[in-house]
Amino acid sequence: MDSPREACGVFGVFAPGEEVARVTFFGLYALQHRGQESAGIATAHRDRVRAVTGMGLVTHVFDEDALADLHGDIAIGHTRYSTTGSTQACNAQPFVASGDLGEIALAHNGNLVNAKAIQDELAAEGHSFDSATDSEVITVAIAKAPGATWVDKVRHALRRAEGAYSLAMLTKDSLMAVRDPIGLRPLCLGKLNGGWVVASETCALDHLGAQFLREVEPGELLVITKEGVASHHIEEPQKEAFCIFEFIYFARPDSLMKGKLLYLARERMGERLALEHPVDADVVIGTPDSAIPAAIGYARASGIPYSEGLIKNRYVGRTFIQPSQRIRELGVQLKFNPLPEVLRDKRVIVVDDSIVRGTTTPRVVSLIRRAGAKEVHLRISSPPIQNPCFFGVDMATKGELIAAQKTIPEIQQYVGADSLGYLSMEGLTWAIDVPRSPFCTACLSGDYPMPVQLEMDKLSLESGWARDPLHRVGVAGDRLK
Repeated sequence: MDSPREACGVFGVFAPGEEVARVTFFGLYALQHRGQESAGIATAHRDRVRAVTGMGLVTHVFDEDALADLHGDIAIGHTRYSTTGSTQACNAQPFVASGDLGEIALAHNGNLVNAKAIQDELAAEGHSFDSATDSEVITVAIAKAPGATWVDKVRHALRRAEGAYSLAMLTKDSLMAVRDPIGLRPLCLGKLNGGWVVASETCALDHLGAQFLREVEPGELLVITKEGVASHHIEEPQKEAFCIFEFIYFARPDSLMKGKLLYLARERMGERLALEHPVDADVVIGTPDSAIPAAIGYARASGIPYSEGLIKNRYVGRTFIQPSQRIRELGVQLKFNPLPEVLRDKRVIVVDDSIVRGTTTPRVVSLIRRAGAKEVHLRISSPPIQNPCFFGVDMATKGELIAAQKTIPEIQQYVGADSLGYLSMEGLTWAIDVPRSPFCTACLSGDYPMPVQLEMDKLSLESGWARDPLHRVGVAGDRLK
């Protein structure tokens, strides 16, 4: 209903003899859920790097002619999400920059909290920028860094970078993949025939028939050439802090992370939610599509039948066509259509994965009531989101987060539900069932894995910094990508 939005997905392939641009297209197609704002593919061919980017879905940006012009044995791709203020073609990735070792293309998932400081230093040295993203800053920083090899350059540049980054990069003869030292954002390695692929999620490998080998380790830099895969470290891994919302919402349920199938983890979240917040009811429904596994788990644990009560229009997506006022007033009805025959005169449990601002949830509750539901009981398969994210997730400012401003009874009254229950942190940890629980839970607990400038949020709004996306780096509710 009202969920946080992931920043982007990255993909890379080194496969001599394969149509790497086409492979990348389908890899990005599988990662489309991670971003629908823009898409791009870069290839390396005959010592040159070429990138094609555009606004919209992967299928909007690329056709047969565009793919036919992207030659080579190495490719990377990117699909991006952004919000108002940075919805510009110049921010589409991959970015390309030149240095003394040649050209490098880069696709980035995450967010640097010190990008402005790095950009200022590079600008003082005479380097210019065409976009308003930290991703271009990383690209230029690597291209211009000192070093006899690309490994030297990447190490030099990223040792200064603070924040979250999973990168897919290519040069004229190599594919590189790297994760930040605390592993905030996901990245995995797979084998494709005689070549190699890297991707944000394993579902992208599955669609290509590639074999999943392992996750890229925090702080690890993989360099893939015709000689094979070489592993380096940009610096020693620190205490891992993998984003908890990959398990709750972001990643596709058919992806594997930390050795767990996310579908089963989300079912367990629903099971535990039913134990923590039982209620007498006639039917359990989930908000499509992300909360369906949790709803099934809730139904199984409670013994209350599961049914589809909301049908999602999966073709709404993000559009550049502005609705008329009459259509705009329909609001959530453009996305969900209730089934009155399922809901009428029923006590309904609605399972959702999160509530962020609380703007959509009241409309969905109202929609279910208008379909004839006698009672509407809302169950959330994550703890309340009370803190902003600084690491590449569009999760609003603290002042916009409803759980930071209202108590749970107040939220219940605001959204119009007959009851409201959130999964506890203990329940979430139990459901994920990963030893050592190496997660970033800052949005839920306020425990950030690195220092952040919490007070900058108010300052940014009062001073007008929010008009400049790069000035929002390190500010609560950053929406760079």
